[in-house]
Amino acid sequence: MKNKTHFWFLGTLGVLIFLLGPQGFSQSIQGDWLVDNQQRTAKVFFDSDSQIRLDNGLIRRTFYVGENLICYDFKNQMTEEQLLRSPMPEAEITINGKQYAVGGNIDLKEKAFFKLEWLNQMTSPSNHFSFERYTEEKISSPLDFKMVFWPYEASYGTGTKLTFWFTHSDLPGLSVAVHYELFDNLPLVSKYLSIENQSDSDYFINQIVSEQLALVEEESAVVGSTAKMKKNHQIYFENNFAFNNAMHAELSDQATHWLPDSSYTSQVNYDLLTPAIAKIFPDKGYGIKLATGENLESIRSNQLILDSYDRERNGLTRRKMYRALAPWTLQNPIFMHLVSKNDEEVYTAIDQCVDTGYEALILSFGSHINMEDETAGNLQRWKRIADYAHEKGIKIGGYSLFSSRTISPEDDVIDPKTGKPGGAFFGNAPCLASNWGLNYLDKIKNFYQTTGFDLFENDGPYPGDVCASTSYPGHSGLEDSQWVQLNLQKELYHWMNERGIYINAPDWYFLDGSHKIAMGYREVNFSLSRAQQKILNRQNIYDATWEKTPSMGWGFVPLTAYHGGGEDAVLEPLNEHLDDYKMLMMQYYGAGIQACYRGPRLYDTEQTKNTVIEVIDWYKEYRNILNADIIRLRRADGRDWDGWMHVNPMGEEKALIMLFNPLDVPIKRSIEIPLYYTGLSNQAQVSDQYGPSEIYEMGNGNSITLEVEIPANYLTWLTVK
Repeated sequence: MKNKTHFWFLGTLGVLIFLLGPQGFSQSIQGDWLVDNQQRTAKVFFDSDSQIRLDNGLIRRTFYVGENLICYDFKNQMTEEQLLRSPMPEAEITINGKQYAVGGNIDLKEKAFFKLEWLNQMTSPSNHFSFERYTEEKISSPLDFKMVFWPYEASYGTGTKLTFWFTHSDLPGLSVAVHYELFDNLPLVSKYLSIENQSDSDYFINQIVSEQLALVEEESAVVGSTAKMKKNHQIYFENNFAFNNAMHAELSDQATHWLPDSSYTSQVNYDLLTPAIAKIFPDKGYGIKLATGENLESIRSNQLILDSYDRERNGLTRRKMYRALAPWTLQNPIFMHLVSKNDEEVYTAIDQCVDTGYEALILSFGSHINMEDETAGNLQRWKRIADYAHEKGIKIGGYSLFSSRTISPEDDVIDPKTGKPGGAFFGNAPCLASNWGLNYLDKIKNFYQTTGFDLFENDGPYPGDVCASTSYPGHSGLEDSQWVQLNLQKELYHWMNERGIYINAPDWYFLDGSHKIAMGYREVNFSLSRAQQKILNRQNIYDATWEKTPSMGWGFVPLTAYHGGGEDAVLEPLNEHLDDYKMLMMQYYGAGIQACYRGPRLYDTEQTKNTVIEVIDWYKEYRNILNADIIRLRRADGRDWDGWMHVNPMGEEKALIMLFNPLDVPIKRSIEIPLYYTGLSNQAQVSDQYGPSEIYEMGNGNSITLEVEIPANYLTWLTVK
């Protein structure tokens, strides 16, 4: 150890804490962290002169410092279960083609479990970076962001950040920092690496495995492949390296790898294929030349620890994570998706937004806006329109297509298999690091700076579009093309967040600044009849909000024809289909979800206008609870009632219940309502939209039974206090 001065403090304070018992912190807080609103503060503890512990009462990670540093303890304190079966080095980095480990190593013959007395077997082989020192500070957001839409105020999660610094004698001037961020009031720890080059020469960073955990296996399978066996259910990984247009977190994850461990010889799987190690790295590597004075930050791995197999509870846990890691997504503006042919239609739509209480207008795909046109006339034209919108209190934005088109052989992504354009996610696409791509980024920034536009709907790029070109100015070749393109896109989103620009993007970039994504849909479904769309939309809402908050997803309402369909598929003329229009709005706003109301106008008659106003006024009155988490009651099937319930144990309204009747006749039903996640325990005050409130005694299961009547082909809603 080159720097041992900090261990005097560890030893002195650590003896005191160690005598009190390392479990004292976690045992002092009882209750359910999801509903009780107790404070569980993340702290660093020094349990002895060689042990450093990150702990918030929900989870803990403990590190041993000897000849090097190693994490030997990762505990789920909610279930009292240990996650690690065996310690591993902190990370692996391939530099100039040679692989190095970060931190210490314990080479055990038996890796099914670990005993504390084995810590003295730690070694620090010659290819391992050595621990130098640690620092401690508060967690801060990875990007600056402004909240310009409701709820206007939100903050990044709080907690403590513990950084371990490592060096290697063969790599002078190169330092590796391993960052841990443990959040307050959440079973969540984030981990990432940063590499700094202060030498006189360049280093080539081929690959970074920023996390590797030898985890307890989930099942005991004698035969079976790694891919088909269950992974450890207690840990959920979400990284800021997620894409593929799935609009789904797990399917978008491109960095989490569950691997077998052939050194774990006591596992019951005869072929030693149990998914027993989790590693975080990009398949295609980093491929980055780190020049003198430069820094490189790895993928951020967010590790959320679960305490249940229950999907609803785990979904609530994940949604609480998003509120800490991506608070900008809580903004949920009421917007229209305008299809315009000329400026006059834009002015009319702005006026209609003002009339009905809408807050924003996005010029949809197929509109006459072109944000790549940098001529003075085009920029001034859209600035005048934006100024008009702002004078009326309306935010305005536009759509930009990046992918699904070809620019030129000198600018498109080059397929490594053919050496020619093609091979992208959608066949052809420009390379974001080409001359055209870099100019595209500049043009978009210039448009927003000049016009004052407030929202950006970005269709692509889609990372995964690797590029084999060696002549583009933004990247060197195939090795760095994916990493560079992704980070160019992230830089644009960070830039927009600093200026309060709202981003609607079709890929999973929430952790780097996007605000909303589609809930998941099949476009041709919007050519089906309105009757079918209503039920399908409720199914989509039910399915897409297991893991997303309401503000993270958008729905779709085709006011005019979209992907074909007959007269029974569209809402125009609006006044002729007013019941369907209102029902579709109530479904979406009743879920807290903004839909893309895509068409030329929001209303066509005074009656239609009043209907829109009625729905928007209702939504704004109950906006807090309607943007709270959804608990599923019954999935829509067209055969009987269906519905969901919003819950917020910290709010004035603890719940708002939405119940729907797809049948042609009114129905009466006795429905059990689970109220555990409202935080209520004894009584619940329920207000029906049609009558006075009533007090219900809650049963042992924290539920009540409601006798409800639901009109034919419509809905009813109730609030709970």
